[in-house]
Formats: sequence, C-alpha cells, structure tokens
Amino acid sequence: MKGKIDSFLASLANIQYLSAWIILLNDTFLSAVGTVASILAIEWFIGRFLLPLHFITILAVSVIVSVTVFVILKTYRQAIRHTTLTDIGMLGTAVMLKSLVTYFLLLVLFRPVFGIRFLFFCGVLDAVLSFTILVCMRTMLIFVYGRLRLYFRSNKNLKRILVYGVSDKSVSMLMRLQKSSHYQILGFLVYGDRDSNIMISDHRVYSFDNPRSIIHLKDTLGLDGILFAVSSDAQTEQKRLVDYAIKAGVSVFFSPEIDEVQDGKVARQLVREIRIEDLLGREEIKISLDKIKDDLTGKTILVTGAAGSIGSELCRQIAAMGVVHKLILFDNAETPMHNLRLELEEKYPDLHFVPVIGDVRLKPRLDYAFRNWRPQIVFHAAAYKHVPLMEDNPCEAVLVNAVGSRQVADKCMEYDVEKMVMISTDKAVNPTNIMGCTKRLAEIYVQALGLAVKSGNKAGRTQFVTTRFGNVLGSNGSVIPRFREQIMNGGPVTVTHPDITRFFMTIPEACRLVMEAACLGKGNQIFVFDMGESVKISDLATRMIELAGFRPGADIEIQYTGLRPGEKLYEEVLATTENTDPTPHQRIRVARVREYSYDDAAAAIDRLEVLSRQVDIPEMVKYMKVVVPEYVSNNSVFTKFDK
Repeated sequence: MKGKIDSFLASLANIQYLSAWIILLNDTFLSAVGTVASILAIEWFIGRFLLPLHFITILAVSVIVSVTVFVILKTYRQAIRHTTLTDIGMLGTAVMLKSLVTYFLLLVLFRPVFGIRFLFFCGVLDAVLSFTILVCMRTMLIFVYGRLRLYFRSNKNLKRILVYGVSDKSVSMLMRLQKSSHYQILGFLVYGDRDSNIMISDHRVYSFDNPRSIIHLKDTLGLDGILFAVSSDAQTEQKRLVDYAIKAGVSVFFSPEIDEVQDGKVARQLVREIRIEDLLGREEIKISLDKIKDDLTGKTILVTGAAGSIGSELCRQIAAMGVVHKLILFDNAETPMHNLRLELEEKYPDLHFVPVIGDVRLKPRLDYAFRNWRPQIVFHAAAYKHVPLMEDNPCEAVLVNAVGSRQVADKCMEYDVEKMVMISTDKAVNPTNIMGCTKRLAEIYVQALGLAVKSGNKAGRTQFVTTRFGNVLGSNGSVIPRFREQIMNGGPVTVTHPDITRFFMTIPEACRLVMEAACLGKGNQIFVFDMGESVKISDLATRMIELAGFRPGADIEIQYTGLRPGEKLYEEVLATTENTDPTPHQRIRVARVREYSYDDAAAAIDRLEVLSRQVDIPEMVKYMKVVVPEYVSNNSVFTKFDK
C-alpha cells in the first residue's frame, strides 16, 4: 500500500504543468465559492435571506462573468508553481473586474430585487474573499509541490550545491534548477565571518571566511559543490573561495551565460564544472556594437580561415548581428567547415552565407571567391600557427603566412575591397621562430601596400588593418585542451619550462576586439590588444589539475620537457606607452613599427616564394633574417644562420 502511495505522490511531484483548462475550472469554482460565501455572510449579518431563485441568479451571473474575465486576461495560462507578483497582480485585477461587472449587471437588471446597499457590500466582500481563496490555493499548491519535489529529490543521488552570491542571477538559479535531475540547491553562500539568518525563497544564506568554513559546510550539509552564476564572481573568488573548495574536496560549478561551442558544435549547458578558461577571463570588453553594425550593414564579408578557432568565432559574431548582406566562408579544412556550416544553418536560418573550400596559397581559387562574390570587407584569419611544426616545415609557413597573406591583400586591391583586417600574433614581435617571422613578413607586406596606396604609388582604395594578440584560450591545438586531455588520461602533464609564461585571451573577446579595431582602423595600422597579465604555464597546469579534483604531484605529475624549437620563455606584444599610441578604446593601442617601401616588401616576398617553392630551406631562412633583422632564432637548428 505504501509503495502505491509513494508511486502516486511521485507522479504528482513529476507533473511539470497543470492543464490550462483545469486551472480555469479550478479558478472559476473558487471564484464561485467566494461569491457564495460573501452572499451567505451578508445574509447572516443583515438577518435577511434571499429566495433560492435570486441566490442562483447571482451565482450564475458571477460564474459567467468569472469565466469571461479569466479567459480575456489569460490568468488560467499562468504556471502555478512559477507564480510571480505580476501574476498575483493580474489575478487581483481579474477578481476586481469580475466583482465590478457582476454586481453592476445585477444592479442594472435586478435593482428592485436586491437593493443597492446589499449588492455593494456583496461585491466588496466577494472581491476580497475570491482573491484570498485564489491566492491561498496557489500558495498551498506551490508549498505541497515543493515539499513533494524535495522529498523525492532527497532520495535521489543529486549533487547538493550552494549558489555563490545573492544577486538576481544567483537567485534565478533556484527557479532554473527546480526540476534538475542532477542538482539540488541547499541555499546561498556569501563571504563573511558569521552566519546570517536571512532566507531567500525559503533557502538560507550561509557564509564563509576561511577554508574551515567550507569543510564545516561539507560536513554539516553534505555539500557537494559551489555554483557560480556570474562569470565575474568566479574570477574574483578564484584565489579565495575556489581555492577553499578545492582544498575541502568540494566541486566548483559554473553556469555559462551563452551557448558554448565545443568541437564545432553548440553546447547548451545550464550548469557544468568550472574550467580554467572561466578563471582566466577578464571583465567583459565593451565594444561599439552600433558602430560595428553600421560598418557591416548590407556588406558582403569574406573570412579566410573561417573554420579555424578565430575565423569561426568571427563568423558567429558577424552572423549574430544579423545585418550583413552575405558572409563568405573560405577555408581548406573540410570537416571543420562542414561543422560550421551545420551550426550556422541551425542558429541563423536567415543568414545568406557561402562555404568555399579553398587555400590562400592557390591564387586561382582566391580569385574565384573574390570574382564571384565581390566582398567589401575581408577578415584574413587563415594561417599556420604552431611554432614547433613550422620549425620543421618552414617552406609551408612562408607559403601560407607570408605568400598567402600577400595574395589575399593583392586580391583585395584588384577587386576594390573597402577594408582588409589581418589577424597577426604577438610572436611577430622580435620573432625567435619561423612562424613568428612569417607573420611579421605578412605584416610588413600588408602595411607597405597600404602606405603605397595612401601615397598614391599604387592605385586603389583598400584600407589595410592588422591586429596583433597572443594565445587564445581553447583554440585548436593550444595548451589548455592538451593539458585537459593529459589530465583525463591520468597524466603526466607536460610543461616545456618551469618559468615559461604566456598571454591569454578568450576567443570571443579576441574577435570582439578584432571587429572594434576594424572600425577604428583607417589603414596601415597595427593594433595591439591589451592582453592583461601574463600567465605562468606551470601555475596553469597546477590549477587545471586541482580543478579536475586531483592533487598535483601526488595524483598527477607535472613533467618539464624543455623548450621546443623556436620557443620563447615569454612573449611580447609591444603594449607599453613608450612604443604604442592610444586609440579611443582603452584595450587597443597602435604599435609604432618600422615602415618598409612597397617595392622592397614585394621583392622580399617574391624572393621568399621562389625559395620556398624550391624548398631551399637554408637560403630561405637566411634571407628571412635579412628582411627581418630582429628575427633571432632560439633553441632552433636555424640559430647557426644568425651569424
């Protein structure tokens, strides 16, 4: 018998929403109860009782008017367990209208029968009683439903969590996780040295001020995790609460604010375990969205390297604006391009976009894209980027990064493109490797071409803008996905050097700055992004191991493998006030770099193209060091050519 009762109660607890028609019938019945109760109360008070026919007349009019008002105001469509003050206000309005209309009709039609005073007092009491009964019924249903859910959820293997903070977003997590089959919210958590008696939505607010506080909450509440509803809170608390939680063996969770992209697919996650990317992010970058939209509205945009980490995010952000005429995706990676195509088709069905499989090394294929779609703005993100791999394949690095960039720039000139924005790297600053030098060569050619246009030595109107920034978090083949894979496999986590540091930026914020720079740029400028503080890679590995629930050195080892060919201990971005000029955006500056004549730059790229196609690596590298004298190899077989 008990099993059947539990089964019945469980089925009630799992009901998501009551039928709107059931709510309408229930509200109409309760409204009629209010009418009956008010009539009986007034009759008892005045000592005079109505004839049954008159009683039924009032009740019938009340029911008809109630149904009409509830349907017009749609109060029956409210989800009872999500009732808000606005819903209560609408319910009160409906009850007030019901009483006014009901007793006005009775006054007009049956005034001699009932009398004005009787109808007035009945109307007032009817409104009060009906509203009270309806609100009490909703409150009781919410209470019973909540207790049933709590009872049956407590018997499940749910993660018991506290939500950090008491902001609107934190409190809203209660509603969002009410029907979660994975998490149970125990209350809220704030920083302080003593517990508070404050209750929010029937959930207590707890406090912490040291690691022992979290251990105490774990022991007394059976706490499994702490949930951050706001990304900035996680970043602020990473040296305090996140550390306390890790030491106490409590998981740290995060609620993404937007859909995330993983492996080319959009992942919609309400809650997930916190990642290192969430802690390394910075305050959201403010960009001139209206200005960017104005610049892109009605334009045909071409993105090279569209299927890569930066290129694909640029495509997403451009598509999300919903203002471009056409978006051309140009890349030679088939599977990533296919995944991006499916994603854009699903998320932006009205977007007019064209995926083009092509290689920037092949001039006829580039010409095909420019000739057929006549882009007005080009974002050039296609590049080879992995330093050790390019040390082993220098000719391909030259052909893609230097020659390919020249061919894109030349096509922009040939087809009268308004603006070309090239994505460069901090490794182009005082390069110590092939990859960095080839990106610097691309910068030199693009800037020299822009100067030639500006001076009138070359016919054309294209403006050339270069953007330079460091590593992006989670990009294909970057250190963070590599560390994550090593941790999943049980280690060891390999770091090249104990003192190596890097600048990091999230892919979305890098792309926002690229588009902002595109609007700021008037041609021939190299924009340098404020990358914040550099991160020690060994510290990054340690924190990632801790976030995964392991102990560095005990559960998972960190091994140092030595610097790879061409690798620096630290990167430079030339972001100081001594060698850059400010822009209207506080996170973007203009680098002061040596200028080259167009003839010299073009001749250099021509010579390098011949040598790279001949695969004459020694002569090619020697010539690169002549063209870019600051290129000094580090930990590389090409160091011998520095002499």
